[in-house]
Amino acid sequence: MKTILYDSVITFSNIEDSYSVIRKNTEHREKLLRFELFYFSNLKSIQFLLENKSYTHGSYHIFLIREPKYRLIMSESLSDKIVNHLVSKFVLQPIIYPILISTNVATRKEKGSSCAIQYFKYYVNQVKFKWPRVYVLKCDISKYFYNIDHEILLSMLQPLVKDKDLFALLTNIVTSTNQVDVNLQIDKIIQNEIFRLKRSTTYDKNRVLDLSLLPKYQYGKGLPIGNMSSQILALLYLNGLDHFIKEQLHISHYIRYMDDFILFHSDKNYLKYCLGKIEHYLGTIKLHLNKKTQILDLNHGVNFLGYRFLLKDKKLLLFPISRNKRKIRKKLKRYYCQKSSKYSLSKASYKGYFSVSNLYYYRQMIDKIEK
Repeated sequence: MKTILYDSVITFSNIEDSYSVIRKNTEHREKLLRFELFYFSNLKSIQFLLENKSYTHGSYHIFLIREPKYRLIMSESLSDKIVNHLVSKFVLQPIIYPILISTNVATRKEKGSSCAIQYFKYYVNQVKFKWPRVYVLKCDISKYFYNIDHEILLSMLQPLVKDKDLFALLTNIVTSTNQVDVNLQIDKIIQNEIFRLKRSTTYDKNRVLDLSLLPKYQYGKGLPIGNMSSQILALLYLNGLDHFIKEQLHISHYIRYMDDFILFHSDKNYLKYCLGKIEHYLGTIKLHLNKKTQILDLNHGVNFLGYRFLLKDKKLLLFPISRNKRKIRKKLKRYYCQKSSKYSLSKASYKGYFSVSNLYYYRQMIDKIEK
């Protein structure tokens, strides 16, 4: 593996390239306008800090997403985001992507959930006539991003990043969740949302309970939700597990989408054995599976990445999950009644979701909303 050097990463052209990518994907135009009033000066300032090795990650702006469920997103300043994209594109992607297995499908170009669905179809079509039953071990890791251990992650990165200055920069980004104000911001956001809910005419105690279950960051643990680097590092953290399942447990039919992964096998008891081994392996990297983990018979149906897969008479069927259909219908109806410009955009987006299974569900939903 070619060694990537610090000085080759922090060039002005690379910093400018990182900003151009961010610019295309940032909706906050006012923030961009302020930055571009002193465009050259701002980019040179970032380069100066990196050249002098005096860059430290700033504070996060944390905000709450309410739909489809409560989630916390951590937003970086524009300067921090540029540095994050810089190390992601020019350091992490070149060293991490080549060592990942092909069925680890999240985040990467030409992968994603559609790729996972295609693998699912391909594997089932391979075995449905060979195996008397198709069993699936469906695993889900508890609060994955919040429980990634900094020390263990950095020990995985160290053999891959030979340059000490690059490693120090990555360490600074990885440990940025240790900032004191992170949990203080989360507490304030939760309190404000509870206050808003209590004043609402549609007060729901379950929503307050959901808020109380939002995780916080422990010192020495967790990756920021929303950072480009976090997505790539999360792929690396379970890369050892991927190879363990494929090479030690000899599971040839295996798919992972971030912290959701599934194993296919004809023997239910062997999958029980695999489950025990996987739980032990995860313990060594300070993770554990949640209650959603189970062994399922594909003849009775398996939920994965927003769809229900069902093997009936040796034919694989796909359906949108009922819970998702209800949420999508509710959201589209709200936009339609409000005559919001978001209605047509959301409608087009959800058409892609339904097209994977059957557009009948989509047409039926739209007809009911627009009548």
